[in-house]
Amino acid sequence: MLDSTGLIQAPGVFNPLLARLVENVGFPAVYVSGAGLSNAMLGLPDVGLLSMTEVTRMAGQIAKASTLPVVCDADTGYGGPGMVRRAVEEFIHQGVAGIHLEDQVADKKCGHLPGKQLVPTQEMVDRLDAAGEGRTDPDFVLIARTDARSVEGIDGALHRATAYIGAGADMIFPEALQSIDEFKLFAESVSVPILANMTEFGKSPLLTAQELKSSGVKMAIYPQTCLRVMMKSSEDVLREILKKGTQKESLDKMQTRQELYDLLDYKGWKI
Repeated sequence: MLDSTGLIQAPGVFNPLLARLVENVGFPAVYVSGAGLSNAMLGLPDVGLLSMTEVTRMAGQIAKASTLPVVCDADTGYGGPGMVRRAVEEFIHQGVAGIHLEDQVADKKCGHLPGKQLVPTQEMVDRLDAAGEGRTDPDFVLIARTDARSVEGIDGALHRATAYIGAGADMIFPEALQSIDEFKLFAESVSVPILANMTEFGKSPLLTAQELKSSGVKMAIYPQTCLRVMMKSSEDVLREILKKGTQKESLDKMQTRQELYDLLDYKGWKI
């Protein structure tokens, strides 16, 4: 896919059923968000609280539910270089197609919040070197995320990206860029494809697929889009039941029983 023309759009999922829906709708890839797993699966904030075991297990369950390639958020690598290497080996074992590692300190923050702190460039290079040592599958995609835009400015982010490419990154994920021109600059300045995070209510503008493609972006992720819509819709129907005593007025907003059964392939299980 990285060698093909066009934009790769990967909606964020947090469970296998949603991954299957993403595939049925027609998207080419799936993204597993660390925030999505933290929020939806464990009710925790996205501040680096998930362990390698938890993330690789859940990402593996998602990968097995769909034929699409799965890219997973691996935060800061779950520890030192040894843990980074082990994490890559385990992601590959679980059937994940690629991960991104970031250059924040271990007690990380959401990429669109203030007050982020970065590790020195060399420490991130060491993480990527260790990840490369764990890459038992040559097709496994290693994405380097840099949060430097809001800490060191665009020039600092580009400097780090160059070092990360030298350490073996197949793709660069410049987090929280603030304009379409910054995406264009990044795409023109680095020698590998770039990934754009189209998360809502953040620092980056919500660009269309055509705008992203024309800016030189190769992959776009939508980490929390489905979760946000699902949570808001769930809140609305819960309030409706509490107020009116029934959910009847929301039936037209629901996935039907048959649609769910079709998605789950009940017929294939001969049930």
